[in-house]
Amino acid sequence: MANRRPASDQQPGGGAAAAARTAMSSARRSRGRAGARVASESTGVTGSVRGGGSRTRSARLRLVHIDPFSVMKIAFLLSIAVGIIAIVAVLIIWGVLGAAGVWDSINSSVQQTVGSDSAKTFNITDYIGTGRVVGFTMIASVIDVVVITALATLGAFVYNLAATLLGGIELTFEEDR
Repeated sequence: MANRRPASDQQPGGGAAAAARTAMSSARRSRGRAGARVASESTGVTGSVRGGGSRTRSARLRLVHIDPFSVMKIAFLLSIAVGIIAIVAVLIIWGVLGAAGVWDSINSSVQQTVGSDSAKTFNITDYIGTGRVVGFTMIASVIDVVVITALATLGAFVYNLAATLLGGIELTFEEDR
């Protein structure tokens, strides 16, 4: 008599074992249907069940605030990088134009047009030399850093105001497996 189990466990369809079998069979049935939607009530995470049992989770989130200070830091660093790239690009282009003989060609064309009886020869690099062009590019890059940083920070403030009124941008993220 001490080894007797409850009557619900002895019968082939009763008790906790039956509930577990029912849950497992319903899970097998839902796994077999491709594209069935599964929702997790505790987390609000939804996913789709595909054949083979893999489950893709997705979450819907809303972007309601952007920190203006972090936007300012990122915009500052990116605009400095753009300024450095612009200076290097100008130096490379200026070197290629010099190596290709563009400046000599311009000098000879202007000399032929003006005439050769003048005592002083024309040299285009006296007017637009490498130092002047690189200096202008540096000034433009510094102005660009200030303007881009200010506009990006102002954009973050404007987004925060608009998100307060309208609720922000709704994003859906999915997990790849």
